Amino acid sequence: QVQLVESGGGLVQAGGSLRLSCVASGSTGNIDVMGWYRQAPGKQRELVAKISRGGITNYADSVKGRFTISRDNAKNTVSLEMNSLKPEDAAVYYCNAGRHWTLVGNYWGQGTQVTVSS
Repeated sequence: QVQLVESGGGLVQAGGSLRLSCVASGSTGNIDVMGWYRQAPGKQRELVAKISRGGITNYADSVKGRFTISRDNAKNTVSLEMNSLKPEDAAVYYCNAGRHWTLVGNYWGQGTQVTVSS
């Protein structure tokens, strides 16, 4: 089993920045892919960004150029630097981890709220 704990959400004005962090514990040797998903009220959960153990990244088109995902394999952490935030970025952000690049990971964090005021 893997446990994921997020931190760093909060309230920010449009155009501002936030940094989310997630630390994994437990059977972390099973994790190859870590990423961030988000879910806004009334919408489906969607991929924001993911990163492989080797550093390959993938971003949703809506965040390319504004968000940066990074990972520290030694510390079992993944971070999401969010810049130029827009009101439409507001959502609950979830850390996710798993083994396969093409599949959503089995492990989820509890979620952290990001609110962007216009």
